[in-house]
Amino acid sequence: QVQLVESGGGLVQAGGSLRLSCAASGRTFRSYHMGWFRQAPGKEREFVAALSWSGADTNYADSVKGRFTISRGSAWNTVYLQMNSLKPEDTAIYYCAADARRGAQAMALRTDLDYWGQGTQVTVSS
Repeated sequence: QVQLVESGGGLVQAGGSLRLSCAASGRTFRSYHMGWFRQAPGKEREFVAALSWSGADTNYADSVKGRFTISRGSAWNTVYLQMNSLKPEDTAIYYCAADARRGAQAMALRTDLDYWGQGTQVTVSS
Protein backbone atom coordinates (compact mmCIF):
# COMPACT_ATOMS: atom_id res chain seq x y z
CA GLN A 1 0.00 0.00 0.00
CA VAL A 2 1.42 3.35 -1.06
CA GLN A 3 1.58 5.97 1.64
CA LEU A 4 2.81 9.52 1.98
CA VAL A 5 2.99 10.63 5.59
CA GLU A 6 3.68 14.24 6.49
CA SER A 7 5.13 15.40 9.80
CA GLY A 8 6.76 18.44 11.35
CA GLY A 9 3.81 20.78 11.48
CA GLY A 10 2.94 22.80 14.54
CA LEU A 11 2.49 26.24 16.04
CA VAL A 12 5.17 28.85 15.48
CA GLN A 13 5.42 32.59 15.86
CA ALA A 14 5.71 34.87 12.86
CA GLY A 15 9.29 35.03 11.68
CA GLY A 16 10.02 31.53 12.90
CA SER A 17 10.90 28.35 11.01
CA LEU A 18 9.58 24.84 10.59
CA ARG A 19 10.74 21.86 8.57
CA LEU A 20 8.11 19.56 7.18
CA SER A 21 8.90 15.99 6.21
CA CYS A 22 7.09 13.63 3.88
CA ALA A 23 7.94 9.96 4.18
CA ALA A 24 6.97 7.74 1.26
CA SER A 25 6.46 4.02 1.58
CA GLY A 26 4.93 1.16 -0.34
CA ARG A 27 6.93 1.55 -3.50
CA THR A 28 10.09 3.12 -4.88
CA PHE A 29 9.66 6.86 -5.23
CA ARG A 30 13.07 7.47 -6.70
CA SER A 31 11.62 8.34 -10.12
CA TYR A 32 8.70 10.36 -8.80
CA HIS A 33 8.43 14.12 -8.85
CA MET A 34 7.46 15.45 -5.43
CA GLY A 35 5.54 18.49 -4.33
CA TRP A 36 3.98 20.39 -1.46
CA PHE A 37 0.57 22.02 -1.48
CA ARG A 38 -1.43 23.79 1.20
CA GLN A 39 -5.02 24.59 2.02
CA ALA A 40 -6.06 27.38 4.34
CA PRO A 41 -9.52 27.48 5.96
CA GLY A 42 -12.15 28.53 3.45
CA LYS A 43 -9.70 28.49 0.55
CA GLU A 44 -8.83 26.10 -2.24
CA ARG A 45 -5.76 23.95 -2.16
CA GLU A 46 -2.79 25.78 -3.66
CA PHE A 47 0.63 24.86 -4.94
CA VAL A 48 3.63 25.63 -2.72
CA ALA A 49 6.74 23.92 -4.11
CA ALA A 50 7.84 21.02 -6.30
CA LEU A 51 11.00 19.09 -7.05
CA SER A 52 11.75 16.94 -10.08
CA TRP A 53 12.75 13.34 -9.50
CA SER A 54 16.39 14.12 -10.29
CA GLY A 55 16.49 17.22 -8.16
CA ALA A 56 17.57 19.27 -11.15
CA ASP A 57 14.41 21.36 -11.30
CA THR A 58 12.50 23.14 -8.57
CA ASN A 59 9.44 25.35 -8.68
CA TYR A 60 7.99 27.65 -6.03
CA ALA A 61 4.86 29.69 -5.63
CA ASP A 62 5.64 33.41 -5.69
CA SER A 63 4.29 33.75 -2.16
CA VAL A 64 6.98 31.46 -0.71
CA LYS A 65 9.90 32.09 -3.04
CA GLY A 66 13.02 32.98 -1.09
CA ARG A 67 11.56 31.71 2.18
CA PHE A 68 10.80 28.02 1.54
CA THR A 69 13.13 25.33 0.23
CA ILE A 70 12.13 21.89 -1.03
CA SER A 71 14.68 19.09 -0.91
CA ARG A 72 14.98 15.34 -1.00
CA GLY A 73 16.62 12.99 1.43
CA SER A 74 19.53 10.81 0.36
CA ALA A 75 17.34 7.72 0.57
CA TRP A 76 14.96 9.21 -2.04
CA ASN A 77 11.89 8.26 -0.05
CA THR A 78 11.73 11.46 2.01
CA VAL A 79 11.09 15.00 0.86
CA TYR A 80 11.42 18.09 3.03
CA LEU A 81 10.02 21.58 3.05
CA GLN A 82 12.15 24.03 5.01
CA MET A 83 10.03 27.04 5.85
CA ASN A 84 11.71 30.21 7.11
CA SER A 85 10.42 33.69 7.89
CA LEU A 86 6.95 32.31 8.39
CA LYS A 87 3.98 34.62 8.16
CA PRO A 88 0.44 34.28 9.54
CA GLU A 89 -0.80 33.86 5.96
CA ASP A 90 1.25 30.66 5.73
CA THR A 91 -1.20 29.05 8.16
CA ALA A 92 -2.72 26.03 6.43
CA ILE A 93 -2.77 22.28 6.21
CA TYR A 94 0.27 21.24 4.17
CA TYR A 95 0.04 18.22 1.88
CA CYS A 96 2.74 16.20 0.21
CA ALA A 97 2.15 14.83 -3.30
CA ALA A 98 3.95 12.56 -5.72
CA ASP A 99 3.55 12.12 -9.44
CA ALA A 100 5.31 9.92 -11.95
CA ARG A 101 4.66 12.03 -15.04
CA ARG A 102 4.34 15.69 -14.15
CA GLY A 103 7.57 17.47 -13.34
CA ALA A 104 8.21 20.40 -11.06
CA GLN A 105 6.67 22.95 -13.41
CA ALA A 106 3.60 20.93 -14.37
CA MET A 107 2.79 19.92 -10.79
CA ALA A 108 1.96 23.53 -10.01
CA LEU A 109 -0.91 23.42 -12.48
CA ARG A 110 -2.56 20.13 -11.54
CA THR A 111 -4.39 18.61 -8.59
CA ASP A 112 -4.98 15.15 -10.07
CA LEU A 113 -1.59 13.88 -8.98
CA ASP A 114 -0.83 10.23 -8.38
CA TYR A 115 -0.48 10.20 -4.59
CA TRP A 116 -1.36 12.52 -1.73
CA GLY A 117 -0.62 12.52 1.97
CA GLN A 118 -3.12 13.26 4.73
CA GLY A 119 -1.63 16.62 5.61
CA THR A 120 0.01 18.32 8.58
CA GLN A 121 -1.23 21.52 10.22
CA VAL A 122 0.98 24.60 10.27
CA THR A 123 -0.19 27.54 12.35
CA VAL A 124 1.71 30.82 12.41
CA SER A 125 0.76 33.27 15.12
CA SER A 126 1.25 37.02 14.79
